[in-house]
Formats: sequence, structure tokens, C-alpha cells
Amino acid sequence: MRVLLVEDDHVLKTIMLKSLEDAGHRVDVASQLDEASHFALVQSYDAILLDLNLPQKDGPNAAMGSGLTLLKELRARGNTTPVLVLTARNRTEERIAGLDAGADDYLGKPIDLAELEARLRALARRSSNTSDLQKVGKLCLDRKQKRVFVDNKEIIFPAREYEVLSHLMTPPGRTVSKKEMSSKLSDFDDVLGDNALETFISRLRKKIQGCGVNIRTLRGLGYLLEEEKDEKY
Repeated sequence: MRVLLVEDDHVLKTIMLKSLEDAGHRVDVASQLDEASHFALVQSYDAILLDLNLPQKDGPNAAMGSGLTLLKELRARGNTTPVLVLTARNRTEERIAGLDAGADDYLGKPIDLAELEARLRALARRSSNTSDLQKVGKLCLDRKQKRVFVDNKEIIFPAREYEVLSHLMTPPGRTVSKKEMSSKLSDFDDVLGDNALETFISRLRKKIQGCGVNIRTLRGLGYLLEEEKDEKY
């Protein structure tokens, strides 16, 4: 998943960033309102983790509570990215305000990292209408374990190839443009170009031969992973 983490607490931000990256997510980090707003404007995300008590600027006079302002701004401009708000466990009014402003879920501090990952998976399932176990033909993608199986036998994919396959299967049967794929799988300082993407697609095609699925290239549109209808299982 491509995740935007909006948190100004340095220690918590560092811990969450490491946990998210270790789980295989691509994470952009913002500590202030204007920075987070810019990221959300120029980059598409699968989920946003938003601390409601975010300063608008540095310094002793920093305005607080601007995370709610950012959330309202995102929804007002039509951004439907799932948002998980981060609040103090005893701040019921914060949770209610966040949900009323358009948040999809909340998580209380101190953050339980295992629960954070579970809630991200739940947001992804709801937003993409998928499940943790996604099957097409003989191919089975386990998002929880980040593993791929064919007839219960695991196929090992390098991280980038797994990310491409996972994106094609979220959900399967939809056309994914090169621009969308590149946006979700690139870092700001490491853009996944067309040639690199085509290389990953070529490798995936070879590895999933005989699995009853095919990755079709639709010229000018992108890629489509679909079941091979004429194959017998």
C-alpha cells in the first residue's frame, strides 16, 4: 500500500514509519498541515494515517487541531482516500469529530502496531472491495502474509514484483494504467518508469504461466489481470 503518515511526534513517527515499511508499505511522512495537504494533492494514496493534533507551523505559537482541518479540506475537494485518525484513547470527542468530518476509522494512542496493520488491511478491503485472500484461476494472493500460492504451493516474488501483482489484483478484472501503477509504487526520489514497469510485468507473466490467469496489455490504457476462460482446471 502507498500510505501517507501525518504525525508530528518524532518518536511515534519514527516507530510507525519503520513498522509500516517493514510490513512492505511505501510511506510518505508529513509533520505539518501544509506539507500533508500538498502530498495529498500531488500523490494518490491507498490510506492516510492522520494525527488530529497536527501543528500548522513550527514554533511555540503553532496552531493545534489542524488535522481536522486537513480532513475536512480533503473531503471538500473530493478526495475519497480512506483516512484512519490517530487520537488519544480518552478523547471521545476527538474521535467523534474525526468520524463526522469524513474519517473512515480511528486508532487510539499509544499505537498498537499489530492493530494498526490490521486496520489498514480492513480499510483496503473496504475501499477496493477485496479480501485478504484473493483468488484468480489457480493463483491465490494472501495480503495478510504477503505471499502468493498456486494450488497451495508458494511462488516466491521479489518485493517489487509482489507489489505489482498485488496492485493488479486489487481487485482483479480492472484496468490499471501505467500512471496509476507508477504513482502507487514509486517514492518521491525513486520513480518507477515505464521501462522498469514493463520489465516487472514481463517477469510476472513468465512466473504465472499455467496458473489460469493472464496479464493483458491494453494499448493506451494499461494492464488487466484476468482469468483465462478457455483453460480447464
